[in-house]
Amino acid sequence: MKKTLTLAFSPCPNDTFIFDAMVHGKIDTHGLDFEYRLGDVEELNRVAGRGLSDVTKISFNAFFSVTDRYALLDSGAALGSNNGPLLISKKQFTEKDIPYLKIAIPGMHTTANLLLSVAYPKATDKVEYLFSDIENAVLNGEADAGLIIHESRFTYAAKGLHKIVDLGEYWEKETDSPVPLGGIAIKRELPSEIQQLTGNILKESVQYAFNHPDEATGFVKMFAQEMDKDVMYKHIALYVNDFTLSLGAKGRKAINTLYQKALRLELVKPVNSGFFID
Repeated sequence: MKKTLTLAFSPCPNDTFIFDAMVHGKIDTHGLDFEYRLGDVEELNRVAGRGLSDVTKISFNAFFSVTDRYALLDSGAALGSNNGPLLISKKQFTEKDIPYLKIAIPGMHTTANLLLSVAYPKATDKVEYLFSDIENAVLNGEADAGLIIHESRFTYAAKGLHKIVDLGEYWEKETDSPVPLGGIAIKRELPSEIQQLTGNILKESVQYAFNHPDEATGFVKMFAQEMDKDVMYKHIALYVNDFTLSLGAKGRKAINTLYQKALRLELVKPVNSGFFID
């Protein structure tokens, strides 16, 4: 039985918050060790595409292209309400302008980009940026608009930027489902008992974070040094919720709904495998 698993997640507060307990021995990992690496969300998507991590955070958009290699764990996901990506701009554009704008996006494989493509399929003039550079790209005139994720939703207005559309609001109104952003995937080639054990450990880690929120502060701050403390905790509150503990039927339905909508628009390819570890 394999004892050490490679684990990849982002330096964003929601990820460091939920993984803190399992990578620092604060819970019983039942003989498993996790050798972790950090990367920006789009970097993680590319790593998953090459199958380089046993367990990885992944955008659902990217996950739909690697279902032959990975399956989703029930815990650790980022779903919810009022936490979807925002399309912002320096000038006062309207939704009618969106198909004609040059848009800075946080990566082609991000769920943010998939949601934009589902909502506005004619918006195709896109340029990839590191998510934290998108506001400046818009301010500097490198792009007409920017698709922002993570903590940028708390900072764009103070920089004089305007919201064109909230894609989370669009999604929730359209589907009556939580916004499915990203999940934790594990390699299918691993033994079933390892998959199940990893899922259980992750759930315990999330629960530990809920029960002892202050204990993860040091690990979170280590990778969020430039982030205001208030923003850091707002970020965690936005993306870590009941769906992070367990997708449940509603969470799984939201992911399947995103896949079906994307498939109808030919934004993703048909998959032959189930999505979830049961």
